[in-house]
Amino acid sequence: MADRMFKPNQRMASAARRGLRLREKFGRGGTDVGVRRAKQLAEGADLSEDDVKSMHSYFARHAVDKDGGTHKWNANDDPSAGFIAWLLWGGDAGEKWAKAKAKTL
Repeated sequence: MADRMFKPNQRMASAARRGLRLREKFGRGGTDVGVRRAKQLAEGADLSEDDVKSMHSYFARHAVDKDGGTHKWNANDDPSAGFIAWLLWGGDAGEKWAKAKAKTL
């Protein structure tokens, strides 16, 4: 049986584009995997069940990044690496979406 496919929403795509811009500007945040995910989200590409599970796991592991003391969370002038990475995965909209979709899998 083939994987079901899921479509990211516009808020996720917007967060991913913001993350890519901030990563380019500040040279920090995210991994190659996060950049690939951001490009996938920004393009509105279909996401597989494995993608959804990966996103759900990412957000569960990295929620603690919000408590970091270096740089700022949700800032365009001095964003933390954790915040940029969070955006690459779809930001708060992506976290909410992945959590809801993971429950259906």
